[in-house]
Amino acid sequence: MMIPDFQTLPKNGRLAKKDLIIEVELNGKMKFDHLLHVIYQQTGICYKVLSVNVEYMNGANFGSFQLHIKASEEESQELEFFLNKHKLMNTTVDYTCRKYS
Repeated sequence: MMIPDFQTLPKNGRLAKKDLIIEVELNGKMKFDHLLHVIYQQTGICYKVLSVNVEYMNGANFGSFQLHIKASEEESQELEFFLNKHKLMNTTVDYTCRKYS
């Protein structure tokens, strides 16, 4: 069990979520739409699709796509484990959006 760092906990006691951009390479073993469905259903992570470059050949999906997600450390690790389990190459980058007042 992971022990949270109390400096990252907000006042309501929940783990802080970070904005992340994840890029995934499809290898032909899983369909793009099915993968998005599984990400939402199994991990509960909501996402925004940023870019998609997918080609369909004989029912197989090849290419890459980028998602913008807001997830806790535990949720992002669960997603990374799922993608690695299905041999989908992935890269995650912390994304910080500058807010102007």
